Amino acid sequence: MTTDRESDQLLVERVQAGERQAFDLLVSKYQRRLMRLVSRIVHDPAEAEDIVQESFIKAFRGLRHFRGDSAFYTWLYRIGINTAKNFIVTQSRRTPTSTDVDAEGAEGFDEGEGLRDINTPESMLASKQIAETVNAAMDSLPLDLRTAILLREIEGLSYEEISEIMACPIGTVRSRIFRAREVIADKLRPLLNVPVDKRW
Repeated sequence: MTTDRESDQLLVERVQAGERQAFDLLVSKYQRRLMRLVSRIVHDPAEAEDIVQESFIKAFRGLRHFRGDSAFYTWLYRIGINTAKNFIVTQSRRTPTSTDVDAEGAEGFDEGEGLRDINTPESMLASKQIAETVNAAMDSLPLDLRTAILLREIEGLSYEEISEIMACPIGTVRSRIFRAREVIADKLRPLLNVPVDKRW
């Protein structure tokens, strides 16, 4: 039985041998995951799609140099994150054209699904406030902290995989995730009536 990493490596070798259809299989396998990650970094769906497409183009062009020292998806995620970071830097140099807050996006927080099943208006409002608060806290995080927490909590990657993707030591990854969780927890405390001196 082959692992994902082994099957990806076989597809990479087929692409390197000139078989373009093998790359289509890699795109099919990772497009949704990469889109989910990039969408959490860049909040405009159209821009996120462009970044994902650009990431796959960069991956295809760079695949001949891919040696397999890391897993393909780790390498691809790094390309996607770097492309998203470059986009954000480019956008920050431009003057903003809109200051609208995306309230619709705040309701799309997937992890709040269980909370939204409660039927009382009060609990539905509380769930919405929690989701909005978590999304706002995530958006306020510096990019490195946001990326680390997204890779861990949304993508479910290990600390080692995140370390490879972000090109930093595991201790730095742990620190970034801890700091991101602390920021989110601080924002949630008032909504959940958790005392400041109490950890959860």
